[in-house]
Amino acid sequence: MNRLNFDRRVQAIHCLVEGNSIRSTERLVGAHRDTIMRLMVDVGEGCERLMKARLRGLECERIQVDEIWTFVGKKQKLLAEGDDHSRLGDQWTFVALDADTKLVPAFRVGKRDLPTATAFLTELSERLARRIQLSSDGLETYVEATETAFGADVDYGQLIKMYEPTPAGSGRYSPPQVVEARKIVVKGGPDQGQISTSYVERQNLTMRMSMRRFTRLTNAFSKKVENLKAAVALHFAHYNFVRVHSTLRMTPAMAAGVTPNLWTLGDLMEEAAG
Repeated sequence: MNRLNFDRRVQAIHCLVEGNSIRSTERLVGAHRDTIMRLMVDVGEGCERLMKARLRGLECERIQVDEIWTFVGKKQKLLAEGDDHSRLGDQWTFVALDADTKLVPAFRVGKRDLPTATAFLTELSERLARRIQLSSDGLETYVEATETAFGADVDYGQLIKMYEPTPAGSGRYSPPQVVEARKIVVKGGPDQGQISTSYVERQNLTMRMSMRRFTRLTNAFSKKVENLKAAVALHFAHYNFVRVHSTLRMTPAMAAGVTPNLWTLGDLMEEAAG
């Protein structure tokens, strides 16, 4: 990494945030894959620190949360008895998204369990300046995690989707069809017309397109959980501060009042390094 000048570092990170794999970035930039990986982890960890410092006192009103699956090392069913199940196998990224500004104020990588959900929602609550309406899917752990993180200071509703049976045979990779969707008030007085997870679910697609390790049915996956966490932090920092949202005509960070200016990727990397 130290042998790469700043322009080549920016070029390498640009390749990664646009969905290239480590090996394809190696070929495009002309730097060894270990150098690319160290750079990604270094910038990603800096991006996480940057967002923890900058995303504070947010005036969000409607937050949608969801979780997206990937794996580290090997898939869950292939884990052996001696493997560290906390670091290998299924990993989930919990994501919060502001329905109005499209900002991602909080995220967390971990297992799909109560401790991870609680830590995720607690961090979200600490970054907000006001009471919000929270929407999630029907994951049961959200109910207890929301109580711990927000107490009574939240209007919370769930969107429960019922799916048709998963098709067998050649169509098994097609997404199942939703046959029913029910809105349930869990806490407070949420506007039932605004109980939705559509925006955060669309963010899941952006993640799969922008991070090679989230692409399904390929040999691209994270070998270490630290690499996954760094890649996710890099993605969300780029999404919040650098990538202009097509409907907002500005970045989510600008729409949320976090920064008045459009950042370049070089600006982000300098801020992350500082």
